[in-house]
Amino acid sequence: MATTPKHWFITGVSTGFGAALAELLLAKGDKVAATFRQPEQAEEFTRKAGENGRGFVVEVTDEAQVKQGVADAIAHFGHLDVIVNNAGYGSLGSIEEIEAAEVQRQFDVNVFGPLHVLRAVLPHLRARRSGHVLNITSIGGLKTFPGVGVYNASKFALEAIGESLAQQVAPLGIKVTNIEPSGFRTDWAGRSANIVTTGIEDYQATVGENLKGIQGYSGRQPGDPQRAAQIMYDLVREENPPLHLPLGKAAVKGARDKFAALVKELESVASLGDSADFPQ
Repeated sequence: MATTPKHWFITGVSTGFGAALAELLLAKGDKVAATFRQPEQAEEFTRKAGENGRGFVVEVTDEAQVKQGVADAIAHFGHLDVIVNNAGYGSLGSIEEIEAAEVQRQFDVNVFGPLHVLRAVLPHLRARRSGHVLNITSIGGLKTFPGVGVYNASKFALEAIGESLAQQVAPLGIKVTNIEPSGFRTDWAGRSANIVTTGIEDYQATVGENLKGIQGYSGRQPGDPQRAAQIMYDLVREENPPLHLPLGKAAVKGARDKFAALVKELESVASLGDSADFPQ
């Protein structure tokens, strides 16, 4: 496994996976361009990181800021090797009760933000004929849950972007991995979430109960962000990294269950589906 220091561009480094990953990378000797929404956060990161790290003020929903942040990171570090689309949050509640403006915000951050980053950085990676994109999606990008539909939709979209991108850039020497965590001890279910408590009785047994479980689980999830960070550090040094990487036992089980159920359902309707074509 190659140990040459790599240059990373990571969005959303104030908490969670971003913070854990940046801390590990700096300790390992890699170089880190880290994005924050607040200037004081970026300045504090730069002060603590020393010559191997620099904080940049980037709101991922602002494409101009993203382009400038990527350009400044390249100018400062010379080049970028690994791009981590980490910034995101969870919008939780019933499909019926989450308002349109909040749905738009969820997609602005979780989908259009990563697209801004990719458009800004891909010319650089293509010119170098190398690089690795890590999209932090979720097991919720493969499997749905009641009360998580809008968040699921945003992560399903990011999964599709990553899968298609991998096919487009593989001939250019660029790799893509969708990282799909289950429950980790981050702020995802806490202050980083936007939760709409259901007021509709019909949804109490589904949405209501699942949201109670998610909130009650916050801070007690089995996933360790530091272990996840080490896995990502090792992953980008592999010659043939996977396109998909569920992280956490619940993610691995969830992915297995989802695809086993999908294959079973497909086989039950395959003949009906086949019959829709013109006769040969």
